[in-house]
Amino acid sequence: MTAEPDVVVLREGTEGLSMESYAETLREHLPDRTVALARTPAAERELVPLARVVTGITVSEELVADADRLELFACTFAGTDHVPVEALANEGVAVTNAGGIHAPGIAEQSIANMLIFARRLHEGWRRKSNAEWRHFQSHEFAGSTVTVIGLGSIGQHVVDRLAGFDVETVGVRYTPSKGGPTDEVVRFEPDAIHDALARSDYVVVACPLNDLTRGLIGDAELATLPPHAVVVNAARGGIVETDALVSALRSNGIRGAALDVTDPEPLPSDHPLWDLENCLITPHTGGHTPKHWDRLAAIVADNVAALDAGDDPASLRNLVRAPSDGS
Repeated sequence: MTAEPDVVVLREGTEGLSMESYAETLREHLPDRTVALARTPAAERELVPLARVVTGITVSEELVADADRLELFACTFAGTDHVPVEALANEGVAVTNAGGIHAPGIAEQSIANMLIFARRLHEGWRRKSNAEWRHFQSHEFAGSTVTVIGLGSIGQHVVDRLAGFDVETVGVRYTPSKGGPTDEVVRFEPDAIHDALARSDYVVVACPLNDLTRGLIGDAELATLPPHAVVVNAARGGIVETDALVSALRSNGIRGAALDVTDPEPLPSDHPLWDLENCLITPHTGGHTPKHWDRLAAIVADNVAALDAGDDPASLRNLVRAPSDGS
């Protein structure tokens, strides 16, 4: 019979990264624990019921129902809408996510995009592609007002990296009373958001996609922005209304946009956004980093130590859902 593993890594990869490398990184962080990689469906059926911790994109309710030792499912995504969270909680299993591990890369890319527009580097690249040595005017980033919508891990990393650029920052969050790293914090409601947009040179969208934020930046919000403003979407495509953005970019209602996410995604090859010179597009690569697995493995290792110590599951890092009472 297979020995009971402490941690089982499921076979399905994420973002083109090898789950074998994830398992190796976990072994480095947990040298005294057994980490098993389930390479096949049969291996998953065999190993998950024996595991104390399972980590991967998602896990089926059927496998969990037979997993008497299972205490934690560590999702390798930040979002867990695809995970049977309630079913896991009802089986006495805590659920954590990968929130925050992508934030440093996303923040760096967001600032890079703002600097591209400030210095008009994309115009330089266009002229280079035409072998055209002809001067153009650039701007300065210093003195700008940057509004960051969402002050979670991504938003905070963006603001931290803006500290040396001599810009004014406005943060938008659900509970302004918590304060934040920005020069000003405003409430997540229409009047406050429009007031911030009206005086913004750059807007970084860094909030989660939910019922409140879906379509948050639409025709009315884009009309409130000054014509020289730039929108950087580093969150989810559905937060910015695509048709409204295309219209604003085509009419020079705003100066430009930098999109690491789109709606729809992937963006169809015949979509009008591809043809707009004032729209920069990257294929959801903002969070890619060679430190991906190391950061996630550190979270899982900390949580294994917490389980060993008998800590309250509510104290686990990146907790999405604690086990249900009485489980």
